[in-house]
Amino acid sequence: MNKSVLIVEDEAIVAMEIESYIKHLGCHVVGIASDAKDAYALALEKKPDLILMDIYLKGDIDGIEAASKIKSQMDVFIIYLTAFSDSATIERAVMTEPSAYLSKPFNRQELFAAIKIAFAQVKKLEKNIPHTIKLNEEFHYNSHKKQLFCRREHINLTRQEQKLFELLIASPNTTLDIYTLESTLWPEKIPNENRRRALISRLRAKLKHQFLETLPGIGYRLSF
Repeated sequence: MNKSVLIVEDEAIVAMEIESYIKHLGCHVVGIASDAKDAYALALEKKPDLILMDIYLKGDIDGIEAASKIKSQMDVFIIYLTAFSDSATIERAVMTEPSAYLSKPFNRQELFAAIKIAFAQVKKLEKNIPHTIKLNEEFHYNSHKKQLFCRREHINLTRQEQKLFELLIASPNTTLDIYTLESTLWPEKIPNENRRRALISRLRAKLKHQFLETLPGIGYRLSF
């Protein structure tokens, strides 16, 4: 399958069994976490394609809360593996839009099917589905959720940075003139060059100084 997987499971023996099976499928296991804190740190560091998430974890934060926190920062698919199948737990899990929810004990065929479905979703995302705009191998923009990502990690934009980026990405490789920018972002304020340049500078830094071009005295352009 040649995809990366993070395993979040607080029972060491179970985690090892899952790891062995995942490797047998040809997947790369980027790590094993036993609690929400480690899961969050590993997910942001390793950026796996898929997380196999146990719901009951040691500590104050369970797997559902951990998944929600991770998904707020990056695009990743989740499969829950849990002994809990009560309606309240399922309802909470559904809110995080998982790829699958497997009740323990599950067999390998069930896990295999769930993983295949999840990786089909990953492949669909990688093929640049309509609401995903790929800027390069690092950056993509989800126009449906209005979120910018770098290697699947969500980039937090301020309200004005978001407005500016939306103006630019609406017409890529086309010049956004200074008047349109000023009148759209600050309709009730007098044009201010320092304020405008500061905003451009902040957005350019978050884009790692890529894509955003300045045409002196004319405007700005997002090229990719």
